Amino acid sequence: MNRFDKLFERFKSADCALITSDINRRYFTGMKSSAGIVLAFPQKAYLLIDFRYIEKARATVTNAEVIELKRLFPQISELLTKHEATSMAIESETMTVKELNTYRHYFKDMKIVSDDSLSNDISALRMIKDEEELECIKMAQRIAEMSLEELLPFIKVGRTEREIALELNRLMFKNGAEDLSFETIVLAGANTSMPHGVPSDKKVEDGEFVLMDFGAVYNGYHSDMTRTICVGKPSEEMERVYNIVLKAQEAGIEAARAGIVGSALDKISRDIIEVAGYGECFGHSLGHGVGLEIHEKPNASPNYKLPLNCGSVVTVEPGIYIEGKFGVRIEDFVILTENGCENLTKCAKNLISLD
Repeated sequence: MNRFDKLFERFKSADCALITSDINRRYFTGMKSSAGIVLAFPQKAYLLIDFRYIEKARATVTNAEVIELKRLFPQISELLTKHEATSMAIESETMTVKELNTYRHYFKDMKIVSDDSLSNDISALRMIKDEEELECIKMAQRIAEMSLEELLPFIKVGRTEREIALELNRLMFKNGAEDLSFETIVLAGANTSMPHGVPSDKKVEDGEFVLMDFGAVYNGYHSDMTRTICVGKPSEEMERVYNIVLKAQEAGIEAARAGIVGSALDKISRDIIEVAGYGECFGHSLGHGVGLEIHEKPNASPNYKLPLNCGSVVTVEPGIYIEGKFGVRIEDFVILTENGCENLTKCAKNLISLD
């Protein structure tokens, strides 16, 4: 059963599905491109793609008929007629209002289903990773971890945040990344109190934390991890805060399993930080889904009231951020199973102090 078959097991709101987003087009066809549309019916799926990609598409796409895109709306109309479709669903999460109005203009006699049903069903499919997806995610994580290991000797007093970030990026590409999961975050000293700060020309000083949040992309799939290390000897307060975050993170991983509600998982780690007196210093969610996108469903957040799915990959990343002083975040990501989880992050989490 391919991914189109799985979609139509769920999706019943229209006769066909129009998939226009780059990410979802890649999810269903396995091919990366910046253009093209998928028109999927319960009986058959079609990839309409222009001359730039047609040769690659014909060689790689196996679960949809590849058609060279020349005149979009007449070609769609022909397929709708062939399959006797009277309704067509669009992706509400990604299609713009202007695009929707254009489709309504060209297909006046067609019922355009613009509610969230198609996007929700695709999201539900993508939350549960198959073995091929998990292998790509694991490979992305191995690339990131290998790169961090090679980076550590480079980090020393006098290096700037920007220099460290650029070196980490270089190592990830050297080790096989096709792209970066997001703009690499490297922060030092007081800047570590900004959860998503931007690397600057600030130099690392003795006795400072260096926080690194980064990931690699392999065959479209992302990894995500954060490590906070110290250059020189940390203060007692720095060690205490680090150990609180580590305790909260390990408790979250211990509790992570299929079926737990996202907000309940968040609360397990958050309560430890609050009891330690730093509740106001943890302002973001515990975790989020990872896959073809760096942030996707499901979430481990105070507002996510749904159970987490078996086969989902989610981050566990508590943090404490003390404005003007320092911050600590430790992030792994895990595959949820019926009995717990498999931690995909193999890097040590003890506080590393570099000379």
